[in-house]
Amino acid sequence: MAINTILLAVGPSDADRIERLAEETIDVAGPTGATVVLAHVFTQSEYDEAVENLDFDRTRDEVNVDTVANRHSSIRALAKALDAATINYEIRGAVGSHGEQIVDLAEASDADRVIVGGRRRSPAGKAVFGSTAQEIMLSAPCPVTFVRSDTK
Repeated sequence: MAINTILLAVGPSDADRIERLAEETIDVAGPTGATVVLAHVFTQSEYDEAVENLDFDRTRDEVNVDTVANRHSSIRALAKALDAATINYEIRGAVGSHGEQIVDLAEASDADRVIVGGRRRSPAGKAVFGSTAQEIMLSAPCPVTFVRSDTK
């Protein structure tokens, strides 16, 4: 199966995984020439906080979820890494349930692969795995690559 589009989904807890997520994405997108959709999903409160923290001038700036995602530090760091590797990408944002919105973005972008991050789990934690990652793996319309960080 050809890989034309990769959805790389990040959220507020992925700051410590940006480098690993970028490496994994470049390893897949580079050889295939795939376009990467950099997606940041916010809950409503995370979105409201980001808008406030990014200090938009609402009289001058167009404020929408894609614009907020574009200015988020995680997305900027990933974009910089993809630029350095000459990987084509676009930036998307979404507000809502992380897992549900990632699956929706994967469907809307016709993704051939989804890449998400997560943390190492204890044996008890593995039984629960993590509701967001589990939802994505069970519901995504394509294969999912789970990039685990080494932090607990």
